[in-house]
Amino acid sequence: MNPKRNRLTFALLNNTPLLFFILVFVVFGIVAPRSLSYQSLENAFKQASYIGIVAVGMTFVLLTGGIDLSVGSNMYVSAVVAGLAMQNYSLGPWPALLLCLLVGAIFGTVNALAIAKLKVMPFVVTLSMMVAGRGIGFMFSKSHAVNFPDSVTGLGSAELFGLIPYPIVVFTAVVFCAWILLERTTLGRQIYAVGYNKEAARKAGVSTDRTLITAYILCGMFASLGGFISVAQLGNVNAGFGKGDEFDAIAAAVLGGVSLFGGVGRVFPGVVLGAVFIQTVSNSLVTARIDLYLHPLIAAAFIFLAVLIDSLRNTYLTKLSSRNIRIEE
Repeated sequence: MNPKRNRLTFALLNNTPLLFFILVFVVFGIVAPRSLSYQSLENAFKQASYIGIVAVGMTFVLLTGGIDLSVGSNMYVSAVVAGLAMQNYSLGPWPALLLCLLVGAIFGTVNALAIAKLKVMPFVVTLSMMVAGRGIGFMFSKSHAVNFPDSVTGLGSAELFGLIPYPIVVFTAVVFCAWILLERTTLGRQIYAVGYNKEAARKAGVSTDRTLITAYILCGMFASLGGFISVAQLGNVNAGFGKGDEFDAIAAAVLGGVSLFGGVGRVFPGVVLGAVFIQTVSNSLVTARIDLYLHPLIAAAFIFLAVLIDSLRNTYLTKLSSRNIRIEE
């Protein structure tokens, strides 16, 4: 096979999410031009910030070849605990945030120990935690809405230097830290190695259990942080808070090029594009005056298409690798 053709093929496969992203943006730009205005895109970034943070955490887990279906319930429980602590014990916003992160870390730890030490499938563990977590949240809140004070809700609308909304600032900081961790540290390389080939990573001296535990704890903490940012924008936590956000987080990661098979994907620009893409699609559907009842169907179609493309891409890359094709840099 021609080397130039090989390089082009690999470039297209590795940049499939970006090409898909551009194609859909062009389509929506034609159908609903206002959805791509500066103000609309700024709103999309702001609204996508919390799900983007959750998606960053989900990326750590997906890169190991796992999954976390409990992040929505994690968001709910951690936000309820933080809100009740602020109401009943006059806790300030920063201690409340730390408490929120602690609850998220506990959530991630329970998932991690069951998966790494008890060897239960991630899907089963996190699905159980999704149901159990929602029940724990209802027990704490009595299914009532939990309101947050102005010291928290004001952050949702405040802007840094009067230019950049704080949710976007936090999202940017999270993406930068996650990028550094995955691309520039030993832990990041171990996460990729475990997801690419767990047995080979173990033989190479990687502590696979410790890597898995770290990934799930980080996922739990990012989920709780995303919940806190969402609360800052919404102002309260109701019984439906966080429900379904786990699927948006997975979709954002997969749309951004993170493989469901593990070992492949990047936080930047992949997951960032995926999160903004989902929110932009949602906003564009509203701008284009598409029937509200069709929104879930269209969103599901995008998710299915992203997963299908990911599956086909991995299958083709595996075939190319089995032929021992060498691509010169």
